[in-house]
Amino acid sequence: MRYLSNEEFQLGSRYLFLSLAIQVIQKNLEKLRNQSIFKLNEPYVMLLESIEKKAIEERRQSKIRISQEKIDVLETNQTDTFTEYTYFCKGKAEKKKLF
Repeated sequence: MRYLSNEEFQLGSRYLFLSLAIQVIQKNLEKLRNQSIFKLNEPYVMLLESIEKKAIEERRQSKIRISQEKIDVLETNQTDTFTEYTYFCKGKAEKKKLF
């Protein structure tokens, strides 16, 4: 059953997925900078840095919007296969599990 409106849920999900994507991008950048995975690492580093910059800016804008809407997204449980996030908004809560 859905407790949050579709817009509230989408705002929270967008912020969550941007945060997760930025973590993956940063790990990939670290790996590219420390190891020679490709013959020419520089184009990939430049591309990932560009994507990271855009994602960070979009997450910043999302953070402003979810703050205005009083939405919180918290990691509430983690197992070997799933991570559970809880969305809080206006006294309502909704849980979502990610693989």
